[in-house]
Amino acid sequence: MKILIAEDDDISRLILVKKLTAMGYEPIPATDGESAWNTFLINRPRIVITDWMMPNVDGLELCRRLRSLDHEKYTYVIFLTALAGEDYYLEGMDAGADDFLNKPVNMNELIARLRVAERILDIHTKVTQLEGLLPICSYCKKIRDDENNWQPIEGYIKERSEATFSHGCCPSCREKYVRPELEEIRRRKESRG
Repeated sequence: MKILIAEDDDISRLILVKKLTAMGYEPIPATDGESAWNTFLINRPRIVITDWMMPNVDGLELCRRLRSLDHEKYTYVIFLTALAGEDYYLEGMDAGADDFLNKPVNMNELIARLRVAERILDIHTKVTQLEGLLPICSYCKKIRDDENNWQPIEGYIKERSEATFSHGCCPSCREKYVRPELEEIRRRKESRG
């Protein structure tokens, strides 16, 4: 799994890269918030570990930018910072962080937090997939909505999108249903007259 590391301190960044690589992750280092932002847009890692205080764009702004994106895969954000105290913690969480660790970072604690991040990302992926499933009747093709009502697929989609429908008949249904009906109508007409 790719992990973006936004850390302006060279030694801290190198230690994180080395430890994460040894754990089997793919760390992507960035030296400040602006380069981290650009790197994120290219690589779309699922986890971001960011320092709070960095040149150009700080960790708070980076986190806010990440949260402003409308993308289908959730990004888990962990702050690593020398800033301590409840006010900083709350400010980081308000910016959209998922976790907060004080420096110097305890690597065992970071490892445990990364395991939690992976579990949460896995659950998020599964929920997103389940939300994408549409319960549809295999016989009449009606869809069950959020209130457990069954309705025609056209109505369901029309309520939730700007799609419009034009009805037609596919070749296999034309052969299976339409042609026999037309032949039956023709036979009736011929038998009457």
